[in-house]
Amino acid sequence: MRLHNLTNVPGAVHRKKRVGCGEGGGHGKTSGRGGKGQSARSGSSIRPGFEGGQMPLYRKLPHRGFNNYEFRTSYAIVNVGDLARLDASVTDVDIAALVKCGLIRADGALLKILGDGELTRALKVTAARFTASAKVKIEQAGGQAIVG
Repeated sequence: MRLHNLTNVPGAVHRKKRVGCGEGGGHGKTSGRGGKGQSARSGSSIRPGFEGGQMPLYRKLPHRGFNNYEFRTSYAIVNVGDLARLDASVTDVDIAALVKCGLIRADGALLKILGDGELTRALKVTAARFTASAKVKIEQAGGQAIVG
């Protein structure tokens, strides 16, 4: 298979809509723009929320409250069961090791370990946060849960 052998699925490619080429084509006369008015003119584009000069709804409604989105702390989340599936040669688990294994992205987020799944071998896990169940499961398997 080469690039020049690839073809589109039937129905994937549509012919270009030709407007203004006579009424028989279905897009003649006003070219699908309706009658007169602002939207019929060339170069017209009405921004979202514009209500023809009337006070728009988003300006009528009160804007109150606080949103924490910009100030949130984002965590890369890994379950204890995912740690159990790591290669046997890995004994020290931290962000760098998990990025190398492909479990999390290297986007600078903090690491949080959740308690879903089972762990059978001892691992030394370093993370910013642990859930209580994750900490118990890591320590029961003979490992260490280090907050750091």
